[in-house]
Amino acid sequence: MLKLYGGARSRAAIVQWYLEEAAIPYEFVLLDMQAGEHRQPEFLAINPMGKVPAIVDGDFILWESGAILLYLAEKYGHDVPTLEARAHAAQWILFANATLGPAVGNEAIRDRELPRLLAPLDQRLSDLPFLLGDHFTVADVAVGALLAYLPLMFQVSYADYPAITAYLQRLSERPAFQKAIAGRKA
Repeated sequence: MLKLYGGARSRAAIVQWYLEEAAIPYEFVLLDMQAGEHRQPEFLAINPMGKVPAIVDGDFILWESGAILLYLAEKYGHDVPTLEARAHAAQWILFANATLGPAVGNEAIRDRELPRLLAPLDQRLSDLPFLLGDHFTVADVAVGALLAYLPLMFQVSYADYPAITAYLQRLSERPAFQKAIAGRKA
């Protein structure tokens, strides 16, 4: 059975959300980050960077939430069936991890970058219910999880972005979101 390693409040919740959405059986291995379990030799053998999330799927080991999402979607998911859809899903996962996340996390550029990134995202979501169209995909997990956390972590407001607000409402009503994300936001 696939094992997902994570901390109580970590990006492992993003991976867990997709595992739940895709009904992939898994075991969640909760590491005590405060006690430094992620820096012990047992876990460093899985991820030498000492970061979570990480997965072990049989003999296969992978870390970094975006890479894990792409792998899971390719191996187990049926939500992105074509090469083009997979490329667009990868685009949004990379956007979440390499563009939106760092822009919001960097206080020096946050006020300038956030409107520049959220405005086109809001426009896209005003035309489509989900990032890739009419159905929920792994791309929505990556972007949606980050959007859900931003108001809590950085006091980001979506008052000027009604389509993002509606999108987050749709996502928050999903049972897998409730299980993996909503309970861990505090």
